[in-house]
Amino acid sequence: MIPTIKVGIQGVASMTVDELLEQYAAGVLNFNGVDLSEANLSGAKLSGINLSDANLSIVNLSGANLSEANLSNALLNVARLSGANLCSAILNNASLNVANLIRADLSRAQLKGTSLIRAELIRADLSRADLSEADLTGADLREATLRQANLRHANLSEAVLKGASLTGANLEMANLHASDLSRCDISGANLRDAELRQANLSRANLSGADLSGANLRWADLSGANLRWADLSGAKLSGATLIGADLSNANLTNTIFIHADLTQAKLIRAEWVGADLTGATLTGAKLYATSRFGLKTEGMICEWVDLSPAGDRSIIQKFHSQDSRDFFNETPPTIRIIVDAPIEHEANFALAGAYYQIAQEWGLKQPPSMESGPRRTVFTFHVNSDEALFPTAYIVILPFLDAVSTQKNISRMVEMINNEVIANQNLKLLKSTQIVKQLNTLIEQAMSQATTIKQMKKNIEVAAKLNFCKAPTQIILTNSSAHTLIAHDNPQFGKRFINRSAFKASAYDDISNEATKYILPSLNMVMDFVKGFHYIGH
Repeated sequence: MIPTIKVGIQGVASMTVDELLEQYAAGVLNFNGVDLSEANLSGAKLSGINLSDANLSIVNLSGANLSEANLSNALLNVARLSGANLCSAILNNASLNVANLIRADLSRAQLKGTSLIRAELIRADLSRADLSEADLTGADLREATLRQANLRHANLSEAVLKGASLTGANLEMANLHASDLSRCDISGANLRDAELRQANLSRANLSGADLSGANLRWADLSGANLRWADLSGAKLSGATLIGADLSNANLTNTIFIHADLTQAKLIRAEWVGADLTGATLTGAKLYATSRFGLKTEGMICEWVDLSPAGDRSIIQKFHSQDSRDFFNETPPTIRIIVDAPIEHEANFALAGAYYQIAQEWGLKQPPSMESGPRRTVFTFHVNSDEALFPTAYIVILPFLDAVSTQKNISRMVEMINNEVIANQNLKLLKSTQIVKQLNTLIEQAMSQATTIKQMKKNIEVAAKLNFCKAPTQIILTNSSAHTLIAHDNPQFGKRFINRSAFKASAYDDISNEATKYILPSLNMVMDFVKGFHYIGH
């Protein structure tokens, strides 16, 4: 016999606590729409119960076992659920505004679209819970556990999450405006396109987090751990990042307008296209960080730390406009223009060749390639102006023009050395250290080139292809956007010549013979070097 539930005058089922507990004990699980407002069910064991659409406002369920219960669409406003077991419970679209859920277990619970405005969730466990599109405006989640929770599109504006754990959580497009995430562990979380304007993220652990496209304007990230984080395209105008660790972070096209990066750790960060207009960068740690491809108008920077460990053992101080010489929008590049369209075989062979070159020389990234019906352009980016000549000496190796190009580069470096020796007080160089570094790098390049040619078979394979025997131009561009032609094969662009008639040795002789006519003049070389943005330690 199925027990009868009384129905009130409003069409809502009503019953006493004793009646509900008695029927539940008898095996009844469905109490859909029941009205138990202000009831005391503290400590009740109601696992698997169906209380969907129920009115449980101001009810006392402290310490109750509601694991796997169905509370979807239920009203639980101002309810007491402290210490309650709601593991795997269904609370989709329920209303728990101002509810007390302190230390409640909501792990794996379903809370899609649930309203938890100003709810107390201090030290609550929401691991793997689904809170997508939930409203947690002003909620107190201090020290709560939200590991791998789904908070996509959730509203957490002005919520307090101080000391909470959100490792691996999905907060994509979530609203965290003015929320307190200080000292939170948000490592590996997805915060793509999240709204974090004016949020407090001081000393938060965001290592490996995806913050691409996020709005962090005026956010406090002082002392935050952002190692290996993806902030590409993020907006951090006016943000505070004093002492933040951004080592190895992806800051491509990130906006730091008027941001405070004082003593921030930016070791090996990638920030090409970043906008640092009006930003403060004094004391930033910049070891192995490219200083090119940046917008730095009005930037404030009195000194930077260039030591590998960020221990201030290598300090670079700036006077007046020196920082403009250090940071620059133009990245140094090497372009190899091949007077032939590339075919698949050559593309495959050169990929292997440059892979092996990278193992020996340490190319930061493969060349970009533009292929046309007549010519192919390979562009290599380098980290400093001083690396232009040595890197060009190496990357030309797969081509027949390598010998003549390398001779040109050697002669140009010799010209620079002779000019510096002849003019000890020459002001055209910002420091003679640039020549020392250039000589060290070119010696390394010569040594490595010999090793690569002897040991790397992919170079040998590529060099035998017709594409790699085609005439080339090698153009260097420094950080001041000045160009220098390191080599210009006399046959470049002369299509009427039947190149197949030339054997490799004869072709090489012609190229070498013409080298003296294409070697840049001393003035051209020295003007190019004048444009180097080098700052001595």
